[in-house]
Amino acid sequence: MRIAIVSGSDKNYFPLLIEMVHSVRQFSVDRNIDICVMDAGLAESQREELSPLVNQLVIPDWPEGISEEKSKGKEYLKACICRPFIPEIFPGYDVYLWMDCDTWVQDWSSVEMFIRSAAKGDRLAITNGADRSYPKPIRISWLGRWPRKIGSFYNANGKKAFGWATAKKMIPHYVLSAATFAIAAKAPHWKRWQEVIVEAAMKGKMFPAEQLSLGKIIHIEGYKAEYLPAYAMWQCQHKPFWDAEKSVFVEPNEPHTTIGIMHLSGVDDIRADRNVKTEIETTGGDTVSVNYRYPSFAGEKLSIAKPQRV
Repeated sequence: MRIAIVSGSDKNYFPLLIEMVHSVRQFSVDRNIDICVMDAGLAESQREELSPLVNQLVIPDWPEGISEEKSKGKEYLKACICRPFIPEIFPGYDVYLWMDCDTWVQDWSSVEMFIRSAAKGDRLAITNGADRSYPKPIRISWLGRWPRKIGSFYNANGKKAFGWATAKKMIPHYVLSAATFAIAAKAPHWKRWQEVIVEAAMKGKMFPAEQLSLGKIIHIEGYKAEYLPAYAMWQCQHKPFWDAEKSVFVEPNEPHTTIGIMHLSGVDDIRADRNVKTEIETTGGDTVSVNYRYPSFAGEKLSIAKPQRV
């Protein structure tokens, strides 16, 4: 198989992108895996630094149907909107593994898990918000006996993009994490995902239309998905544990499985600055002060901590 690990970034998130690339390269040197990057607004100096480390670096076009009114001045959102078009941007691969630039590989076995699942050909390999270590995915405000407000990703974003009838069907489902997923080039999902993301982006917000549209085709339209365990791609807004003997982040419940891919989600200050730390528990019952970024290559501080959401 020809396998591509794909990511994308603008100039602000480049420090995270370069860390992610180095985290992959430490494992993938002797494997038949390419790294492909969407340039969503990199500086020329960043392109020069990145080019020797990756196999392809491409500035993608906006998908047909995305109006200039929506896209003007928002090149950074190409890394979101162009994901369903990966096989067209980087043709010739059998399996594509997308990794957000704010993820990094700690244990290669999870990368192999994503690829192995996707190589079956008919399914999306992905993680979601369902895990014993994650809190409930829906927040409800009550007015007496009646729910006054439902706080969920699909409720907040789905109504404008798809209408209330569709959003209502999506609300009970766990949110799929489009930060890391794998899918075969021949999978039937691509074409329909392309259609739905344009609809979602034009009617609703551009960010995060890729995650919202992916939820629609899987949860509502029945395209096949295989759900991998949370330790395959850990969302860092939920604190992991630290195994001091192995020097790795692990899931916070027995058997404390080593986390494969760390996703720096929901920790804006930690993601922006390697010097910012938080206290987490260890498997031995102590506490340590840590930053979640990739430890073996130090990128710079981000100039903008929070992602731009438009």
